[in-house]
Amino acid sequence: MNKDSQTRTMDSPGGVIAVTRALRILEAFDMGETWLSLAELSRRAGLNKSTTLRLARTLALSGYLVPKEEGGWRLGPSAGWLGARYQAGFDVHNVVEPMLLDLSQKTGESTAFYVREGEMRMCIMRVEGPQPIRHHPRMGALLPLDKGSPGRVILAFSGKPGKLYETIRQRGYHLSIGEREKGVATISAPVFSLNWKLLGSVCISGPAERLPKKRLEGYAKIVVQAANQLSYALAGAATANTPRTVSTWHP
Repeated sequence: MNKDSQTRTMDSPGGVIAVTRALRILEAFDMGETWLSLAELSRRAGLNKSTTLRLARTLALSGYLVPKEEGGWRLGPSAGWLGARYQAGFDVHNVVEPMLLDLSQKTGESTAFYVREGEMRMCIMRVEGPQPIRHHPRMGALLPLDKGSPGRVILAFSGKPGKLYETIRQRGYHLSIGEREKGVATISAPVFSLNWKLLGSVCISGPAERLPKKRLEGYAKIVVQAANQLSYALAGAATANTPRTVSTWHP
C-alpha cells in the first residue's frame, strides 16, 4: 500500500479528495515560515512527493503557491488575498463578545478575554456581570502571565513546562483565588484560532467571597464549553492539530 492509500482515511468523507489534499498542502506552512522544501511539504501533508508536486503545481497556476528557483515552495499572493478578504469580512470581536455576554448571563459574573502581549497578558474585551459587587478587569492593561488563571492558561497552552502547567493542559482550565489581586477569584480556559493556534483565554471573575473554590469548579464545565465553542467558530473543524482538551470535557 502506498502512502497516498494510507492517508485516504484522513480525507473527509463526502468531500473531494483532491481539494482536501490541496488544502493540507496550504495548511502545512506555519506562521513565519517563508518556504518549505517539497520533501517537507510532502511529510506535513501526509502525501507522497509525486502527488504533492502535482498539487503544488496546480496551486501555483492560480497563485496560491510559488516555486523557488533553488527548489522548494512558498505561499503565493492569492493566499495572501484570501487571508485579507477573510480579515475584512470577519471581526473576531463580533464572535467573542456574544460568547462573553452568554457566559456572563449563565454565571452571573464578569467575563473577559485575554491575549498574550510578549511576556504579559492584555484584556481586549470584557462584559460586566449583573452583580452590584463585581470585578472590573481594565481593558488594555498589561498584566503578568504568571499570576492569575487567564495568564496561567496562556502559558500552559503555549507549552510552558512544569507540573502545574501539565495539570492545566490535562484539565483544560485553571482557577485561582487572590493570586494576582487580593479578594478576586477567576477561572479560565484556552481559546484557539485558525489552524488551532492558541489565541488567548476566556475568563470569569468576581469577589472571592462569592466565588470560593467549590463554586469555581462548578463553573468549570460552562467556561470550557464556552471556550470550545469559540475555538470551533474561529478555527473550524477539528484536525490533527486540535488540542485534546477542546474536544472533550475533563472534570
